[in-house]
Amino acid sequence: MKVGLDEVEHVSRLARIRLKEQEISKFSKELSSILEYMELLDELETRDVSPTVHTLSITNALRADSNRPSLSQKEALLNAPSESNGMFSVPKVIE
Repeated sequence: MKVGLDEVEHVSRLARIRLKEQEISKFSKELSSILEYMELLDELETRDVSPTVHTLSITNALRADSNRPSLSQKEALLNAPSESNGMFSVPKVIE
């Protein structure tokens, strides 16, 4: 698929990126090359290929959940810059 100069200019305007004339030409060629490669990959038969979620055979890298005691209210507020009535006190941001 060929990406024209007009399409590159349009995308650069949408992205609010100012490109020089030589950059527009360069990106047109590069994007065309990328899309041609994607079309080549699209021709591959992948019906019998299982989806790859991860390249390694890791099934679960997370630890098991376990019940543990949580922080008390007093401990949670120890490092708070300010607290009021047993809660974090933050500046008002909505009027």
